[in-house]
Amino acid sequence: MPELPEAETIARGLHAVIAGSRVERVRVHRAEVVEPMSASKFRRSLTDRRITSVGRRAKWIVTSLDDGNRWVTQLRMTGRFDWSTASNLRARPHLSVSVLIQNADAAGVLRFFDVRRFARMWVLDPAAWSALDDRLGIEPLSDEFTPTSLASVLAPSRAPVRNALLDQTRIAGIGNIYASEACYLARVDPRRPAMTLERPEVRKLHGAIRRVLGEAVERRGTSFSDYRDLLGDEGTFQNVLEVYDREDEICDRCGDRIIRVVMAGRSAYLCPGCQR
Repeated sequence: MPELPEAETIARGLHAVIAGSRVERVRVHRAEVVEPMSASKFRRSLTDRRITSVGRRAKWIVTSLDDGNRWVTQLRMTGRFDWSTASNLRARPHLSVSVLIQNADAAGVLRFFDVRRFARMWVLDPAAWSALDDRLGIEPLSDEFTPTSLASVLAPSRAPVRNALLDQTRIAGIGNIYASEACYLARVDPRRPAMTLERPEVRKLHGAIRRVLGEAVERRGTSFSDYRDLLGDEGTFQNVLEVYDREDEICDRCGDRIIRVVMAGRSAYLCPGCQR
């Protein structure tokens, strides 16, 4: 599932292409992608609207419209945007939504594909967007994310560190890949109860989260199977992963073998030799 770096990469690509443009026509090929909105209401909410900007909140793509509403997309496992200068809105395999965009230069089509059909998108009014935004935690690349704010998330939690980092109501955007990598960089065992981390460990983990996410954004995310950016290119962070998806490989730091553990039904990776 795309995490913060992948969503950030897609949002930046979309902003560069469609910000300032007008939505000319919308076609919903799979109605479930916009539920509980109806396909007709979704089309009406977007048609003739000007796109002012495209950004990211947590793992969501947030497109701001000129009427104050926001077109919000949750990529889930296999959601993917594709941009083409062709103007054909005909259906294709796995196509959920296609949007004809008109800008000063030429028209283009923004298509949204989803093989697994778990992705969702809606147009939210300011009140609905505010309610969603309020449910999400602090952004880990923002100035507000400090060692103190991270400590406030971890200190009261008996959950494992990895699970606390994945709680989107507390910290927004971190998923399995980057939680495993940050814990490794900070030498913290992700299975430890979050409340047991001492202040120096919290500071190390804070720095590790910022470093891992920052580098992943620079590398345009991590591609294993489905994730691609707006132009269909892969990210490259998978080339520098230290522990994630490296079960039984040798730790580059201490020489022990990396292990995979299952936490809350999902895989986490660590080195038992140097993560305490």
